[in-house]
Amino acid sequence: MSIPRVLNRKNRILLAELTKTDFKLRYQGSVLGYLWALLRPLLMFAILYVVFAKLLKIGGDIPHYPVYLLCGTTMWSFFTECTAQGIQAVVNRGDLLRKISFPKYIVVVSATLTAIINLLINLVVVIIFALINGVDFSWSWFLVIPAIAELYLLSLGIAFLLGSINVKYRDITSIWDVFVQALFYAIPIIYPISMVADTSTLAAKIILLNPIAQAIQDIRFALITHETITTWNYLGNIFLPFIPILMTLALLFFGAFVFRKKSKFFAEEV
Repeated sequence: MSIPRVLNRKNRILLAELTKTDFKLRYQGSVLGYLWALLRPLLMFAILYVVFAKLLKIGGDIPHYPVYLLCGTTMWSFFTECTAQGIQAVVNRGDLLRKISFPKYIVVVSATLTAIINLLINLVVVIIFALINGVDFSWSWFLVIPAIAELYLLSLGIAFLLGSINVKYRDITSIWDVFVQALFYAIPIIYPISMVADTSTLAAKIILLNPIAQAIQDIRFALITHETITTWNYLGNIFLPFIPILMTLALLFFGAFVFRKKSKFFAEEV
């Protein structure tokens, strides 16, 4: 996969068209249409807020906890949507892959870019909600961009790796769905990481080394409150915070490598 081939005009046009088509088809036939891009994470947030904040009284010591929770659920929804769509992309585009010769990575990237569109819509809601909740604007908000980019690259790496395997072994989708359900509770989305830190400092540090947790905590730190525990202010080592970033890059390159090797056989297997 050479750089000129990746960046040429024909591939860019195809990528843009597939992304628009994926986004339109996702909500085709639904009554509310594109509103689901907003409603899905908001409904998830509402349920979690009532159960965990109101009934179980979690997050009372976190400034702007409703925004904190909404931000976490939005980023988690982005990650799960990005990976789920990316893993299924090659299988869903099987007819196209058999008829037209083009770089196979485009179908995965186009599927994940629709998740980016949904995220941008939801970020507007998060920012409005934050301002209403009393969060002051800060230039640190712009630090959200590299953290989201990291989360996207991690999702893309997973999509490349598992998507290439899913072409032959369709069980991968079901296994990933179960894994994601378990992973949801292993990451501080509902509960603040401070709850874990109060019980075990080591456990909190291990959780923060997860690239998903690290990215979400960095986004909360930049957007909501600088009291948020992150890898940069908690691990106590200048090198450890780079581990999640290196893990993300390693997974991306390994996933792309596996995808490229297996892509030669996609047309035969889908």
